[in-house]
Amino acid sequence: MNKKVGVLVALLVFGFIVLVLYSTIAGTRHRVRVCMAYNGRTVCKTVAAKSEDSAVRSAVNNACADITSGVTEVMACEGSKPESVTWLGGTAAKP
Repeated sequence: MNKKVGVLVALLVFGFIVLVLYSTIAGTRHRVRVCMAYNGRTVCKTVAAKSEDSAVRSAVNNACADITSGVTEVMACEGSKPESVTWLGGTAAKP
C-alpha cells in the first residue's frame, strides 16, 4: 500500500513539474528592448513576455529599478516615456 502511495505522489510531482515547464516555455513570446533615461542616467533592458504590454511594462520596471532610488523616483521614471522601444525576434511594434 505504501509503495502505491509513493508512486502516486511521484507521478503527481512529475506532472506538476511538466505543467510548470510547459506554461513557462509555451505560447507566443514577445521580446522587447526598452531604454529609459532618468536624472541623466540611461539603462536598457531586454524582456520576454506573453503579451506586448507585459513585455514593455516589465522592461520599463526593470530599467527604472536600476537607475532610481526610492519610491518617488521609481514612480516618476516609470511614468516617463521610454527613450527607445525595439521589438526583437520578429515581433512588430504597436503603432
